Amino acid sequence: MPKRTRFTTWRPLVTAATAALMATLLTPVAAEAAPGESRPVHSYENAIREAVWVDTGLDGDRDGKADRVAVDIVRPREPARQGRKVPVIMDASPYYSCCGRGNESQKKTYDANGTVTRMPLYYDNYFVPRGYAFVGVDLAGTNRSDGCVDVGGRSDIQSAKAVVDWLNGRAKAYTTRTGTTRAKAAWTNGRTGMIGKSWDGTIANGVAATGVEGLKTIVPISAISSWYDYYFQQGAPLYDSGPEWLSDYVNSPDARAKCAAVQQKLVDGAPRSGDWTPLWTERDYVRAARKVKASVFLVHGMQDLNVRMKHVGQWWEALAKNGVERKIWLSRTGHVDPFDFRRGAWVETLHRWFDHELMGYDNGIDREPMADIERAPDQWTTSKTWPPSGTRAATLRPDRGTQAGVGTLGLPRGHGTETFTDDPQLSETDWAAQIDKSTPEKAGFVTRPLTRDLRLSGSSEVTVTATPSTPTAHLSAVLVDIGPATIRDYADAGEGITTLTDRTCWGASTTGDSSCFKETKAKTADVGYTIVSRGWADLGNHASDLTGAPLTPGKRYTITLDLAATDHVVPEGHRLALIVAGTDKGLIDPPADKPRLALDLSRTSARVPFVGGATAFARATTGAAFATPGAGLLDGVRDPRTTHRVPEGSQ
Repeated sequence: MPKRTRFTTWRPLVTAATAALMATLLTPVAAEAAPGESRPVHSYENAIREAVWVDTGLDGDRDGKADRVAVDIVRPREPARQGRKVPVIMDASPYYSCCGRGNESQKKTYDANGTVTRMPLYYDNYFVPRGYAFVGVDLAGTNRSDGCVDVGGRSDIQSAKAVVDWLNGRAKAYTTRTGTTRAKAAWTNGRTGMIGKSWDGTIANGVAATGVEGLKTIVPISAISSWYDYYFQQGAPLYDSGPEWLSDYVNSPDARAKCAAVQQKLVDGAPRSGDWTPLWTERDYVRAARKVKASVFLVHGMQDLNVRMKHVGQWWEALAKNGVERKIWLSRTGHVDPFDFRRGAWVETLHRWFDHELMGYDNGIDREPMADIERAPDQWTTSKTWPPSGTRAATLRPDRGTQAGVGTLGLPRGHGTETFTDDPQLSETDWAAQIDKSTPEKAGFVTRPLTRDLRLSGSSEVTVTATPSTPTAHLSAVLVDIGPATIRDYADAGEGITTLTDRTCWGASTTGDSSCFKETKAKTADVGYTIVSRGWADLGNHASDLTGAPLTPGKRYTITLDLAATDHVVPEGHRLALIVAGTDKGLIDPPADKPRLALDLSRTSARVPFVGGATAFARATTGAAFATPGAGLLDGVRDPRTTHRVPEGSQ
C-alpha cells in the first residue's frame, strides 16, 4: 500500500446546550440522574425482544428471491411506550450459530417461538438498560439468514449495510423469513454504532467504507482492513488455503447446499500465486477510506498473529489522511478482546464512547489522549496522538560483523554481503534465540546496547537487495528487542490471557441471558528477547506488490517489505536487532525451492519510526561497545502455532 501522511482531526465538539437537549430527547431520566452519562434506568427483563428479516437486494444463493438477513433485536420497552426513539449498537457476525462469540464461545439461543433469549456477549445486558437497542445480525449465509458467505465481499458487507439502511428508513424488512408483513424501525432514531471482534469488526470496517448514512461510529476489534493482507503479504502466502475454506467453515447447512457457485468464484478469484485480483479489490476497505463518515475506535493486539498488525497501520493512516475522528487501544496480547485483558477500564471507556457518539453527550472523551498502549502486562500508558508528535523515520543500515551472519546495525552505510539459506523448519523464535550466533538460516544485525530508552511508534519498512540461487524465494524481516523482559505469552493457547473460574457481571441478567463472565488474568513469560515487528514478501514481487514473476538465479533484486505497525519501547541496556531470513515457519508458507540468498548490505536498510527520529537513535546508541558474538541461547515464547486460523480465534 502507498504510504500516507498522518494527521488528526476531531469533529467540532457538541456544545453544552446541544448535548443537554439531545440527552433530554433521548434519555431524559438518565440525563436527570447523571448529566453526560446514560444510566441503567430501563428494565432488561422486560425489554422487547423481536426478530426481523431485512431485504439485502441481492440473490447470492440464486433461488430467484432476494436474500433476507435475520436481525435479532433487544430494546428497552419504556422509551417505546413513551414514543421516544433510541440509538442502536449493532454486531453483524457469521459466528452466531457455527462457532460462538467471546471467550466462552456463546451462541444465540431462541425460545419455541423463535425469539432470541440469549444474545452473546454483554452488549445487550449492559447497554439496553441504559437506553440503547442492541441488534445482532446474522451475515448472509449464516444461522437464520438467506444467501451465501462471500468472505468480506459484497454479500457480507451488504448484509450489514442493509440493516443500517433499514434502521434509517431506507430498506425493507419483514416479520418472518418468507412472509410479506412489513416491519418498520419506528423505535430508533437511526444513529447506529457497529462493534465486533475479528470478522465482526471487519464487517464494521467494510460498512463504514461504504459511507452509509446513519452509521455514526465503529469499534473494530482485531479486525481486517484488506482481505488480501489476511491471506498474503506482498505475494507471500500466509496460509495454505483461501477464502473458500473460510466460507465453508461458517456457511449454514442450507447455504452449503446452494452456494457452490459462490464457492467457485472464491477459488477462481484468489489464486495461490498471491497475485492481486479484482476479488481482492472488492475486499480492500483501505482504498475506500475516503468514504468513511463514522468515527473509529480501533482496538488490536500488537502480537496478533491471526489478524496481523499490518491491518492496523494501513487502515489508521488512511483514516488519518481523510480526517476521520479516531481513538486506539494497543495491547500486548494476541487475538484477544479488551473485555478479556482490561475489562473494567474497557467497559467504562466503551460506555463513554457510545454515549458521546450515539447519545450526543459532551463527556470529554474526544479531548482525552487518542491512544492507550500496553507497555508491559497490565501496565498502560497514553499518547495524546498516535503515533506521537515528533515521530520520524530513521534509516538504519546493517553492516558485517566479525562473524558471518552476526552483524551490526547503525546509521552509517554498510558494506559487503551476508548470505543465508532458507530453512522452512525454523521460525522467528529460532532466529532471535540465536541472534549472537553464526547460523546458516539467517542474517542478524544488532545495535550497541542502548544508553537510554528508545521508542518505536508506527509502521517500519525494510528494503532488501538480494541475489537468489533459485527461481523462487520468500523473505522475512523481523525487528527484535534483545534483553530480558516479562511479556504476555501471546504464543500460548490463550494468546496472553488465562481464563479463571470466578465471574463478574456487567449489566442486568435474565434466566436465559446472564451478564456474568469468567474473569481473566495476564498469562506471562520471562524472555530474553521480544519480537517487535514483522514483515514478509515473495521476492518475485520485487517489481510490483500486485503481481509476481519467476526469478533469475544469480540476478540481484531489490524489494521493500512492509513491517507491521507497533508501539514499543526498547529499554536502556537492551539492543535492537534486524533479522533477514527466508520462510518464517508458522507465519508464511515456504516457496517451491530452498534458496540461498546473498544480501548486498550497501543496498539494504530499514526505515524505523522513532520518537525523536534519527537523533534519538544516535543518542541512544552512542558510547557503548557492540556485544561479543557467541552468547548462549536466548529464551523466548514458543514457536508460532501452525493450526488453521479463522478471523475469530486460532481454531
